[in-house]
Amino acid sequence: METPGSQTSLHRANLERVVRAVRMAGSLTQAEIARSTGLSAATVSNIVRELKDGGTVEVTPTSAGGRRARSVSLSGDAGIVIGVDFGHTHLRVAIGNLAHQVLAEESEPLDVDASSAQGFGRAEELVNRLVEQAGISREKVVGVGLGVPGPIDVESGTLGSTSILPGWSGINPSDELSGRLGVPVHVDNDANLGALGEMVWGAGRGVRDLAYIKVASGVGAGLVIDGQIYRGPGGTAGEIGHITLDESGPVCRCGNRGCLETFAAARYVLPLLQPGYGSELTMERVVQLAREGDPGCRRVVADVGRHVGSGVANLCNLLNPSRVVLGGDLAEAGELVLGPIRDSVSRYAIPSAARRLSVAPGALGARAEVLGALALVLSEMGDSTLLLGSESAQTSTAPAFT
Repeated sequence: METPGSQTSLHRANLERVVRAVRMAGSLTQAEIARSTGLSAATVSNIVRELKDGGTVEVTPTSAGGRRARSVSLSGDAGIVIGVDFGHTHLRVAIGNLAHQVLAEESEPLDVDASSAQGFGRAEELVNRLVEQAGISREKVVGVGLGVPGPIDVESGTLGSTSILPGWSGINPSDELSGRLGVPVHVDNDANLGALGEMVWGAGRGVRDLAYIKVASGVGAGLVIDGQIYRGPGGTAGEIGHITLDESGPVCRCGNRGCLETFAAARYVLPLLQPGYGSELTMERVVQLAREGDPGCRRVVADVGRHVGSGVANLCNLLNPSRVVLGGDLAEAGELVLGPIRDSVSRYAIPSAARRLSVAPGALGARAEVLGALALVLSEMGDSTLLLGSESAQTSTAPAFT
């Protein structure tokens, strides 16, 4: 039995600190582990050796600052995580290991608004197919991350707004998919997962305070405060799309008038262009035409950027993030949209907050949410299973670590 404060409990706590740091980063040098955990270099070296002997981590030669170093990552066969991302028009699934390597990934069109049963059925089929194709043992799957395009009620686990996904009313997405796949499922909204994905793999790496803004069928934000996703007590933090820009403006699906979403989301923006460009116009096509110099599409993209920038300015004044990452199809417009966002931030945000803010396009594109789903599992899973091999390799004469 471990006694609090004993050498055994301290040793276990240090093992968990190292494993947790590597699990979230994917790979770290031993010097980086020491900096992130606060442990001494000698302690980290001994712990890494023990974890390596137990099969928990892999160590490979690398370089850092021109010097030889050792890169530490979790063992590729230590476990498998699965990400499932429901968009309004697509389903994307990715399979990865604990070393942050994506082993399989596939996307297919899906009208997620139509039926939750159809959506979960398609997700189950796609997951099973990819697991089989990758030759993965199902016993290795430690969990599934699930993203949905709407706020999740923290207490009930159900979608918090039936106006966003009316066909999902009363559905608990986590329970539904877990029952089909037989493994734990962690669920969050797509904007939060986009923030997680960019923070772990993309444009938010190394940033402790950021906002990921996703502009698609709706407008949402994933907020990272001090390195952690902030969801709020009800799970609805980040609904930037429902900031009021014009109280006499168009009626929003939330019931209010003039929300940011009514000036920036695809469902409201595309009708402005469809009379001249056809009913099949998509936001992806608008961005492409804008990049090619089409004046109408350029004007619309710039207008959307200015409206989004007004919402970002409000975030700056309230939360003072150091970086805003723009996701969704709109991010592919580059400076055509980022420039107007910065202009609005400069105009409406407190100068000291605006000066410290960088606005960047997402680095992961359409993959941000599904990679964020993988990161969600990595952040929620415990370390006990990973430490079993290491603890069995530990002898009774193992030195104490501090």
